[in-house]
Amino acid sequence: MDYQSLAELLFPNVNKTPADLEAEFPPRALAEGAKVTRFAPSPTGFVHFGGLFPTTVAERLAHQSGGVLYLRIEDTDARREVAGAAEGLIKTLSRYGINFDEGAVLDADGKVSDKGIYGPYKQSLRGPIYHVYAKQLVKEGKAYPCFTAQDELEEILSVNKKEELKHTDWQAEAESRRREMLKAREITLDEVKANLEAGNPFVLRILADGEPDRKVKFTDLVKGNMEIPENDEDFVLLKSDGIPTYHFAHAVDDHLMGTTHVIRGEEWLPSLAKHLQLFRYLGFKTPKYLHIAQIMRLDENGNKKKLSKRDMGANMDDYTRMGYCPEAVCEYVMTLLNSNYEEWRMQNPDKSYLEFPFNIKKMSVSGCLFDFDKLNDVSKNVISRMDAQTVTSAVTEWALEFDRPFGELLRDNKDMATAIFAIGRGGKKPRKDLATWCDAKPYMGFFFDEYFAVECPYPDKFPKEDILNVFDGFLSTYDERDDMNVWFEKIKAVAEVNGYTPDMKAYKANPEAFKGNVADVSMFLRLAVTGKMNSPDMYSVMQILGKEKVAERINKMRSKL
Repeated sequence: MDYQSLAELLFPNVNKTPADLEAEFPPRALAEGAKVTRFAPSPTGFVHFGGLFPTTVAERLAHQSGGVLYLRIEDTDARREVAGAAEGLIKTLSRYGINFDEGAVLDADGKVSDKGIYGPYKQSLRGPIYHVYAKQLVKEGKAYPCFTAQDELEEILSVNKKEELKHTDWQAEAESRRREMLKAREITLDEVKANLEAGNPFVLRILADGEPDRKVKFTDLVKGNMEIPENDEDFVLLKSDGIPTYHFAHAVDDHLMGTTHVIRGEEWLPSLAKHLQLFRYLGFKTPKYLHIAQIMRLDENGNKKKLSKRDMGANMDDYTRMGYCPEAVCEYVMTLLNSNYEEWRMQNPDKSYLEFPFNIKKMSVSGCLFDFDKLNDVSKNVISRMDAQTVTSAVTEWALEFDRPFGELLRDNKDMATAIFAIGRGGKKPRKDLATWCDAKPYMGFFFDEYFAVECPYPDKFPKEDILNVFDGFLSTYDERDDMNVWFEKIKAVAEVNGYTPDMKAYKANPEAFKGNVADVSMFLRLAVTGKMNSPDMYSVMQILGKEKVAERINKMRSKL
């Protein structure tokens, strides 16, 4: 075969060379050790939690090293593209702290545009670039065309391949495909000319030089040293419409865009041999790969399953709706990524998770288990470290979108809401009542008459007469100007007058000697004022509600009793 002539026949309009492209996309001027990473999604829907996982690794590796994180949109499969998906994923990732230095970004009108000199960053706009390298591979005898007559193409497209393979011997099918592949390699220049003149479409295939019984050694930065079978499949580089496959496009783009580290799921391991062969054929330096184990969950039977896109927690937009603050989700991801993160957090309670020294060597080889309970624990800790103003603003913003009446109430009573969220906040042991912004209304809604409700009756063992006497005694002495100590001393006095001891040690030693204790008396007041058996600090609650509202609620409870 005259490969030079073949290349000109297949790509007559391609005039640039790989050297021309190398000059157009020069290496970045970065410090030694700086990493260039990327997130390269297909715009086919929402951002999956499994997408945030490797993207967080990419972001940490780039920014901790003084490098670059860029976004590339891999939109070569137009049939699967969802309108607005690219814009949506950029917004979602930004919410979770993933901000790109280069690549596809949103302009002032909210449309996807390019930032950086290594674009276009949408693969659908890079067709001429791929054709330059495709032509070069043909020139070097490393790729060849495979034609299909129009009538044959229509017949192929009409076949449901998945259904057909259900009734096919897999080994026989594989052997048949290999024979077809070897036969296709024998095409002559005259046959190429005849097919082109007939208008028959072709795909461009790599001319694989691997043998399945030979191994290629490879070092993955997560999984360590590996040996994988060489690639012996003449896989497709360009489809019949001239659009590249993922395999070909990612190799060209990662080279020209200067990617140093590729972070992706372990489901790509079966394709690794193809990618290594491509980098070798193209004469590119192979980037370092990190193949991350899949995110798992427990099903109803306690068995581990892959976190699928239909599972709760898979769609990153679910977290916004459920009221998780982005910082909590990001911190939870860090606990999954590095085994020493929680120890670091205990030693650095006031630092941002971004200050944690992320380490590839601390990543799990076997994978991580998604757990909402763990996420909630992390979230409670994160929210407990926030100041009251931050919590108030975040809850109000969330509620205005997802619970409008509650949000308007918080917005119109901002100072009161801030005072409520300040209860028990700060100090060495802050309250941890909120795991999500959804928890805010059940936690503090009772402050507002619109949401106040008595959740349960008084236990039958306490006489109504005792409860009413406590009400009378408390209201007769209550002064909202009292400090907490004076306030509580008055409650203890009311308790003692009614036969409820203020001495907890005495009560524990001989409970039969008393009707109850001061905690029971506090409960009488708590249920009347808050409608709950458990609530934030009662002194603070009463200070925020004011004497008039406290008396009003106690008197309403009196009427019910």
